Amino acid sequence: MNEKRDQVAKQIKQMTCAQAIVECMKREGISKVFCVPGESYLPLLDALYDEESIDLISCRHEGGAAFMAEGYAKASLTPGVVMATRGVGGNNLGIGIHTAYQDSTPLVVFLGQVSTKFRGREGFQEIDLDRYFQHIAKWTVEIHDPERIVELVTRAFRIARSGRPGPVVVSLPEDVLPVHVEIPFGPVSNIPKPAPSKHELNIFAKMLSQAQKPLIIAGGGVKQAKAEHLLQTFAEKLNLPVLASFRRHDVFSNNHPLYVGHLGLGTAKEILNTVHEADLIIAMGTRLSEVTTQDYSIINFEKKLIHIDIDFDTLGKVFPPDLGIVADMKEALHLLCELKIEPTWKSWVECRRKAYEFTSKLEIKASSDINCQVISLLMEKLPRDALLTNDAGNFAGWLHKYYSFCERHTYIGPTSGAMGYGMPAALGAKLAHPDKTVVSLSGDGGFMMTIQEIETAVRYKIPIIALVFNNQMYGTIRMHQEIHFPERVIATDLGHVSFKDVAIHMGADGYLVETAEAFAKALELALQANTISVIEILMEREKISVTSTIEQLRNQ
Repeated sequence: MNEKRDQVAKQIKQMTCAQAIVECMKREGISKVFCVPGESYLPLLDALYDEESIDLISCRHEGGAAFMAEGYAKASLTPGVVMATRGVGGNNLGIGIHTAYQDSTPLVVFLGQVSTKFRGREGFQEIDLDRYFQHIAKWTVEIHDPERIVELVTRAFRIARSGRPGPVVVSLPEDVLPVHVEIPFGPVSNIPKPAPSKHELNIFAKMLSQAQKPLIIAGGGVKQAKAEHLLQTFAEKLNLPVLASFRRHDVFSNNHPLYVGHLGLGTAKEILNTVHEADLIIAMGTRLSEVTTQDYSIINFEKKLIHIDIDFDTLGKVFPPDLGIVADMKEALHLLCELKIEPTWKSWVECRRKAYEFTSKLEIKASSDINCQVISLLMEKLPRDALLTNDAGNFAGWLHKYYSFCERHTYIGPTSGAMGYGMPAALGAKLAHPDKTVVSLSGDGGFMMTIQEIETAVRYKIPIIALVFNNQMYGTIRMHQEIHFPERVIATDLGHVSFKDVAIHMGADGYLVETAEAFAKALELALQANTISVIEILMEREKISVTSTIEQLRNQ
């Protein structure tokens, strides 16, 4: 009994609440924290000063900091942590919270708050942070009782990581952080990993054995569970074709004979036909989003639907499944690999693979636009395990259509469609995988939104390659403008910015290219550089998307 008491006593420490938060981070295995500093949480910054196991990355803007933390979380498969001050800082990083929510990314956000005695008086920069972010976070909390600091921070990490991962916002009144208390530390909680029941497996087997054209749609839940290899094993055993959900390209090797495409923006008709022809959809670790399902149109009651996801609320949220299974994807696939079913759909799978190969084939000719040539050179020059990130924008269409992701953990993109995401997310990914080549792709509109983080990359010596496709317009919006209101151009044209010169003046390497030959030379130099390299690519303005020119849109 005395021994047990001694063990408990060892877990009780006298420290400030700020120090307790840092101790919680340490116990959760956090090694990188991103921030823009603020006076409302200075005690927390000071507590990090003495913690050698945690690197603090101070950014130029809270939006960039949030994207870095989110990109780091996606790349490392551990929670990202970002800090900011009060209402102004919280608002600036709000887009990162929303991205983490829609992308199912574990993110813990610590926001400094006005002093408790000033709350409700419209104090300086005061916002009810916990209420403000409730709609776009898994959980929000404001901590008023210093003695509950460990309980609530530990809970924040557990909620961010468990079930369908997502963002948690913790509001920290500045008068709570310096309070000294005796704080007990318990064990770090394990994350539940539910598995399918025997009854569910039997129904699954029966439905699959009755299908003639089954199809897997695989999403981020497979990646989060580190189950890509099991997905491949399961698909190979039963000869099942696999589609990647929106911006989850690397969930299944694109050069595998069972890979049949990506459900994204502007998906080719031939790939959509694969879904239309299927009589059984097996959705694995995907929330079947608006983009993945092409405006919720490609799954109907004529098809059977098996939906497996770790989150109970995801099942039936979009389409009612014939069989819904709450399960961790690694646990589910372990059991599914034991099923014994004789596949009868070989010819259909081969046909759908050929359809994908036809739509994704990249043939470079003298007349090919520079975007096609850039993608071709990236596939030729980059290491096989290079990790790519991208912003939202039409330039990404070339990446999504033609680039072949053959290794896991090689792609990170915002399913939320956030502009300004690509470059800071790449910085976070590089910090998670310092030995990998990391390349971001952005349009000039999106890149300008977080351009200040070039300096962050220079200061912390984070050597990524940032590609900027410059056509001096908000290209995606211009495309829709020309479709719905042809020739009535307003608000979408942008002025001239020399991204090469901006990069050089911030201490980075900068290049301006207009031809494939110039891009190849710049890429070779960037691959050898020890700092961030920005390659500005001048695009043809008329070539508005992969499939259309502005004139063609107007004629339609």
